[in-house]
Amino acid sequence: MKLAPVLSLILPVPYRENIQEGFRVKDIDAFSSFIPYVMVERSDSQNTINESFDVAPTEKFIREMRAEGLDSFGVLHVILGSYVRMVSQRPRTNRYIRGQKVWARNDITVSLAIKRKMSLDGQETTIKMHFQPDYDIYQVYKVINDAIAEGMKPTNNTDSAAAAICAIPGLVRKFALWLLKTMDYFNLLPKFLIEASPFHASLFITNMASLNIPPIRHHLYNFGNCPLFMAFGAKRTMYDFTEEGDPVKKRVIDIVVNIDERTADGDYWASALKQFKYFVTHPELLKSKPETVVKDW
Repeated sequence: MKLAPVLSLILPVPYRENIQEGFRVKDIDAFSSFIPYVMVERSDSQNTINESFDVAPTEKFIREMRAEGLDSFGVLHVILGSYVRMVSQRPRTNRYIRGQKVWARNDITVSLAIKRKMSLDGQETTIKMHFQPDYDIYQVYKVINDAIAEGMKPTNNTDSAAAAICAIPGLVRKFALWLLKTMDYFNLLPKFLIEASPFHASLFITNMASLNIPPIRHHLYNFGNCPLFMAFGAKRTMYDFTEEGDPVKKRVIDIVVNIDERTADGDYWASALKQFKYFVTHPELLKSKPETVVKDW
């Protein structure tokens, strides 16, 4: 007898109305099914890749979009627009591990850390954004800006959930967190907690350019199910060589990506990240919807 259906019958109604974040992926090879039992935690299975891209096409595109009236359009919009488009073509990058099983997420959910005020004492929080794989850059822009505007309010669901947990006495709090992790393992977390949790997402992204520093290599979180962490840094100048061997100066942005390797094999991830870089350096393609959206089933 499976435990999750039994528990779902005895839990209160609010707990039964949990978000079905995704569906079990059963048509996978034996090795992929076996790996989550060897690398149990996300911290066991994280791989890192460093990438840089020429920012000239991105800056040109940003100027064009601002001229169209999208006044706050910036690098973050291009990066997330490129990520959404990448997922539309390489959907296995939107898989996650829960209960040592492989799942495919229903939508594209992105967590972003923000500061309500850019100062040393400014309050930090996280926001969540929901995208569909067929979104164009205009839809991505609206989702991001709406979420940031909502996050700038004095409090949000994430703040409220964290405050409620911190209000519990120490030892009881540890038990409460153990219980939440156990419920998460069996896909029994309630809807409001999953939506409040920044650790349940397709991607967690941080913008180090806003601090004018290079990107950091950020770990993946064992709690939750987020399989991908991306950090991008401030623009910098570097020297490269043309095909003819002549030196050339260009401006680049560095990105560090941390991946849960249990979600897809290295060849698949390499192909996906190449597509991501292509869209970042050819952002005009994001103005229209993708011709096709590849399904993960």
